[in-house]
Amino acid sequence: MPNPGSAMAMGAIQVVIPARDERRTIGHVIGQLRRQGLERIRVVDNGSRDGTAALARQLGAEVLSEPRPGYGRACWRGCLELAPDVHWLLFCDGDGGDPLEELPRFLDLLDGHDLLLGDRTATEVGRASLTPLQRGGNRLATTLIGLGWGFRYRDMGPLRLVRREAFAAMALRDRGYGWTLEMQVRAIELGLRIREVPISHRPRLAGASKISGRWGASVRAGSVILTTLGLLWLRRVLRRGPR
Repeated sequence: MPNPGSAMAMGAIQVVIPARDERRTIGHVIGQLRRQGLERIRVVDNGSRDGTAALARQLGAEVLSEPRPGYGRACWRGCLELAPDVHWLLFCDGDGGDPLEELPRFLDLLDGHDLLLGDRTATEVGRASLTPLQRGGNRLATTLIGLGWGFRYRDMGPLRLVRREAFAAMALRDRGYGWTLEMQVRAIELGLRIREVPISHRPRLAGASKISGRWGASVRAGSVILTTLGLLWLRRVLRRGPR
């Protein structure tokens, strides 16, 4: 890999932003990424009705369409047909909550790691940005992963940078909100070099969360955590076979 601080390193990163109805914030996110020197920016429109795609295209981002709902489905669409010289995938949200000005901290760690994850719980500002429902979901997921796979994560946040070869080896199947869970579990199973990076984070700049601000959706998210981890555990047991 090239020197992480060089323009060549920046050019080797493909940004993927799953977005649905984020017109009020997508311009801020694209601008923040550009200020960090990132130009390969893909916005995956996941059924927006507010003109998110048109604005992102106007701002020079590559816009892909994935009309079928699903966070993982939108992320997956953004990972298809990558240029040969893309070596890293950077996932972030389109709501402006991710502190993209802190990306240099990630880029300094490219060498020697396969998966870099933003840890919102490691900073006072980051912890304050999480709703009680988000904190509860985090504790549930990280505790169960620790019990099932022997590796304790601190956070399950959206800001993540993964080496392209590692991502391909994960062979992710989930196309919903279990996508991030599966990625972190598969990273453990594959013995990848994982590091959580403290970040400040902040509440979304505008609009309403699709999950964390709604009790019904949050209950469904909790169900997704349990179901996803249950299936991943079963898949792991079946791979091992009878002893």
